[in-house]
Amino acid sequence: MTFETPSTDPWSVLDAKGVLRPEGRIPAGDDALELRAAYRDMVLARRVDTEAIALQRQGELGLWPSMLGQEGAQVGSGSALRPQDVVFPTYREHGVAWCFGIDPVQLLGLFRGTTMGGWDPRERNFYLYSLVIGAQTLHAVGYAMGIVRDGDVGTGDQDRDRAVLVFLGDGALSEGETNEAFVWAAAQNLPVVFFCQNNQWAISAPFSVQSRIPAADRARGFGFPGVRVDGNDVIACHAATHAALTNARAGGGPTLIEAVTYRRNPHTTSDDDLRYRTASENQEWEARDPIERLRLLLTRGDAGEWIDEAFVTDLAREEQELAERLRSGCRALPLPAPGDPFAHTLERTPSELARQRDEHLAFVAAGAGEHA
Repeated sequence: MTFETPSTDPWSVLDAKGVLRPEGRIPAGDDALELRAAYRDMVLARRVDTEAIALQRQGELGLWPSMLGQEGAQVGSGSALRPQDVVFPTYREHGVAWCFGIDPVQLLGLFRGTTMGGWDPRERNFYLYSLVIGAQTLHAVGYAMGIVRDGDVGTGDQDRDRAVLVFLGDGALSEGETNEAFVWAAAQNLPVVFFCQNNQWAISAPFSVQSRIPAADRARGFGFPGVRVDGNDVIACHAATHAALTNARAGGGPTLIEAVTYRRNPHTTSDDDLRYRTASENQEWEARDPIERLRLLLTRGDAGEWIDEAFVTDLAREEQELAERLRSGCRALPLPAPGDPFAHTLERTPSELARQRDEHLAFVAAGAGEHA
């Protein structure tokens, strides 16, 4: 199914007042978004974000990049994934990680300094995390090349066919790596979906100084479809991502999704956002909050699902349990071992890297002996 949208107004089915406009492109049946589950995921993902900010303020984390306001885009896209799909995030996709079953405590390690990053795809299909702006787009395209060569695209077996979902911000569109990734994805018709969360600000640079056209329109110049959706509409984000991933798994090639949303917190906990934007702009976007609009829909029960007082009480208890686990789990994260930076760098450790590792470990052991 093709899923293209006009480049002017983002496609949406759930407005800011929680009123749903049904239409044919929303997946149905087994592919439909479970609205109560999506609401729960957004609420709990926001709690992960809130607790991580508190941990940073308490000195337990060195830094934290908040996703406040982007829960609809992340849960909508993340809930469209299958277990065999592979995800390449930036450093802000905490809601996607939650949907993909990643322990939220593991999200904290990079910002606490207990891990140097790295990734073993045999353990999980989610890379934690990419700090270099735009670099993950080339990683995703390279992995998609491997999927094609493994024959895991277009077989018709829904348990085998795979796709890559890669996230980027609007700032990454100005990076050379991203444009190179678009070229390779298009030229080789790769099973990769680029999900751009256009949160309006690349740190302190507004999107208006980076592009004269909507981000989704860029795809056309590279030769593949672009879709522009309301990033605060979790249902629209799910529908667009579901269609793009289904197309990619079937061998239909890449898609660029632009989810128009807003970063309501500073770029990171070290940023002073009021130096470059106004509080009134933030308040305007707060009125479009993705969690609130789905809550309004579910409170009325217009879509056949609803939440009641018991659901809200249970969710509040789950939030508190999650918060306590994050606090204790963060402080219990183990210190990295001296050999950790050498792990998961390459699939097969070459002799030169092994020599450097052994030399480093011997140096560390000698220093420990001197101070024993």
